[in-house]
Amino acid sequence: MKQKPTISEDAIAHANDQAVLAATAQGGALDERVLTALRAASDKKALDLVALDLRPLASFTDYFVIASGTNTRQVQAIADEIVERLKKDGTRAGRVEGYKTAEWVLLDYGDFIFHVFEDKARRFYDLERLWREAARVELPTELRGEASGSLSQES
Repeated sequence: MKQKPTISEDAIAHANDQAVLAATAQGGALDERVLTALRAASDKKALDLVALDLRPLASFTDYFVIASGTNTRQVQAIADEIVERLKKDGTRAGRVEGYKTAEWVLLDYGDFIFHVFEDKARRFYDLERLWREAARVELPTELRGEASGSLSQES
């Protein structure tokens, strides 16, 4: 007698996560302000753009958006462009940290926090690993940042 294959709870949870992720990306669930910030970063040649959906995991924000710059000047330029674009739309950052040293600039907009890292600092703090349980939001190709492979290279 053949036994029916069973599906593990982990497999079901993974399938549900993938469905939520697809719905988020296709359903336009990303706030327009997040998309504006992503476009601003992309326009300043930010690398390795990632959006993490923290809604099921944290109450302090909905999304982490993470990007890299190749040097402190570029990190500041990316942060400046994000702040300027969102300010034009009437949104001001509640808090900006790390701008002077520009190894890691944090732009806190409440519903989302944008992290702009210099490559070395991004590898060191590794927020993607720290928040590995968060679903990655599939970004349109033009907003992912140039494929640099920068995170896989060691300094």
